[in-house]
Amino acid sequence: MATQLGSPELYTIAWIAGLPIERAAATALLHEIHNEPGGFSQHEADSNSYSWGRLGQHNIVIASFPAGVYGITAATSTASDLIHSLPHIRVALLIGIGGGISNPDEDQDIRLGEIVVSQPDGPTGGVVQYDLVKAKVGGVLEQKSSLNKPPPVLLHALAGLQAQHEMIPSKIPELLEAMWNKNNRYMTKKKKTNYTYPGAKNDRLFNLKHEHVDRRTCAKCDPAWEVEREERDSTDPKFHYGIIASGNTLIKGSAFRDGLSKKHQFLCVEIEAAGLMDRFPCLVIRGICDYADLHKNNGWQRYAAATAAAFAAELFVYVPTNKVR
Repeated sequence: MATQLGSPELYTIAWIAGLPIERAAATALLHEIHNEPGGFSQHEADSNSYSWGRLGQHNIVIASFPAGVYGITAATSTASDLIHSLPHIRVALLIGIGGGISNPDEDQDIRLGEIVVSQPDGPTGGVVQYDLVKAKVGGVLEQKSSLNKPPPVLLHALAGLQAQHEMIPSKIPELLEAMWNKNNRYMTKKKKTNYTYPGAKNDRLFNLKHEHVDRRTCAKCDPAWEVEREERDSTDPKFHYGIIASGNTLIKGSAFRDGLSKKHQFLCVEIEAAGLMDRFPCLVIRGICDYADLHKNNGWQRYAAATAAAFAAELFVYVPTNKVR
């Protein structure tokens, strides 16, 4: 029988997972699933769908978008609606999938299934809206991209987790194993693509000059155009901290992607965070499901959603309960 807490104010952290697969990964990692709390009255203008539960010492509310809806506008609406119904919540995380910008020759060797976390860098708050510009005198266009930083409590927690990873391995492999075991029937066997590791042979990064051949997989793509990368000693996901690019358009072109990377040193691209950062500052965690090019497919999406969720679960250990109330 699911637990029911007596008040929505006992939930102190919002976990925003836009897609159904992201919500499934988040829910599967909860230590305890709750019924809707007593006294919760969803605002009449709030169209969000909520799940409730406990992760470690924290009571979490998971908010997701309507089916088939995504992007900056959806993220903005979700944040606004959440604030209407749960005005006491001040800490949020946006967790899900994104496209990686991998440059192995420049010490930016990001692989599929790995995790990119928004981390401030100088004047940049960790997320840049790459398609927002303003006109200056003389008709010159200037990128107006500065968005708010994540809440300090989450940045302090991130520093604590990073320090821990300097000394001992991440617990993400254990968290994923526990998730698969608990939900074995559905998360590891049900679909052609599931929440387990798809295999290194299915992680292919191509030179930007090579066009995608088939509509679905890369089976017909010429392997001679693959970017050479060192073989990894382990398939456990690595973590990358830095700037995430957010915009209104889903990037599917390697030339445009690499142009953004050279100008701004982005690690990841996605289409939701810019709708949240100024309205509801949060930490953005993205599992890499493709390389933001025409070779993208859905084969890594569920696993990437799972690794991002597992990173968040490990991070919550370093978030003091008295700092989020």
